This record gives sequence, C-alpha cells and structure tokens, in this order.
Amino acid sequence: MSNFKTVIWPKVILFGDSITQFSFQANGWGAEIANKLARKCDVVNRGLSGYNSRWAKIVLPRLINSPNSADNIAAVTVFFGANDCALEDKNPQQHVPLQEYSENLKEITRLLASAGVSADRVIFITPPPVHEPAWEKECILKGCPLNRHNSAVGQYAQACVQTASQCGTDVLDLWTLMQKDGQDYTVYLSDGLHLSQKGNQFVSQHLWELLESRVADLPFILPYWGDVDPKSPESSLL
Repeated sequence: MSNFKTVIWPKVILFGDSITQFSFQANGWGAEIANKLARKCDVVNRGLSGYNSRWAKIVLPRLINSPNSADNIAAVTVFFGANDCALEDKNPQQHVPLQEYSENLKEITRLLASAGVSADRVIFITPPPVHEPAWEKECILKGCPLNRHNSAVGQYAQACVQTASQCGTDVLDLWTLMQKDGQDYTVYLSDGLHLSQKGNQFVSQHLWELLESRVADLPFILPYWGDVDPKSPESSLL
C-alpha cells in the first residue's frame, strides 16, 4: 500500500428522541436529508426513543467525545421536548420541568462546544404540536390517560426558541410553523404525536433550508466517474 490519505466524510448528527430515531424510516426526514447529502456528508442517527433532555445531556458526552471527532462535524440537530412536556401527574417518568428543559438545552450546547462543535453549527428543533384526540386513543390502548396537552407542548417550544437565541444556535420552530395561519396540523401527525409522511416532508423541507448554508461549501467526495482516467485510475482516485 502506498501512502494515501483516508477519505473523511463530514458528519451531520441528528440527536433527539423517537421523532429522530424513526426519521430513517422510508420517506423519513432524516433519510431525506441523508439522501440529499450523499457523497458530501454522513448523516448519523442518534435518536433515542422515549428520551428527554435530562437523559440526553447525560449520554451526550458518550456520543461525541472521541478525540478530533468534532473536526468533521458540519452540523448537529438537537430535537427534544416531546417527552419532557409530558404531564407530570400522568407521566412522571419522562416529564422534565420547563425551566430544567431550558437549562438542559444550554448544557447540551455547552457540551457540544467543549467537544469543538460551535453554536453556529447547532440547530434546535422544537417539538411539533400534539393532536390530543388522536394521542388520547394511543394512551388508552396502552392503558393510561391522555398524558400530553398541546398548550403545554407550546410552552416547551417557546422555551426552546428562547434558549436558542440565548445560546446563539439556529432553531426550527415546528410547533408554530405547523399551526401557522390556522392550518390543519393533524395531517403532519401519524398518531397525534409522531410524524406522518406529510410531517416528515415538512420537517425535511424546513430543516434543509437551515442546513443548506452549513453544507453548501462541502466538496463532492471523490471524483465524478466521468473524470476518472480509465488508463490510470490510480492517478485520479488516490
């Protein structure tokens, strides 16, 4: 083997709860972003179903703190709140108080910064709205009462937006955008809480608007096939 440079793909890390974990399903928002960034970036799914911001900040150092890992991180999405906002009396296991949620987002930003990922590479995403009648059906199937209210989700979304401006990160306010101009936001949800196909399209479209500028200057990795010299492929490829 001669001396050659290892090809390093920059990374976009998707850090969040089930809405992120499920985003690599067919037509999922994460899969959509990964497809757009083929040959430019590895899109890494670090979605943890059921997790809240309290648990997220505990595990984050275990996900990013390898030496030099931040050198090639182009962007990180931080998408928590859908579990934090669960009603304390109905779902104490996942509930995180509003003030602590804000503090946890700040701590996540600090942890990313200490690993070399500056705030300008971070995008917060607020939880989407909850459609209570549909989610209540899911809760009843699991033998529990309705454990989320859309008005409460709105408070967490607002806290996420405020924290983003304090931390200097970007933010995608799904809760507001999906309900804008009195539109029927239920089409964006599959079960009242998680995203439908339309919801996944909505997230990928709006997230791409924020991501695009962060990845625009990244080169196409390895030569276009038509530019490879067939007589001496090594000269093109090494």
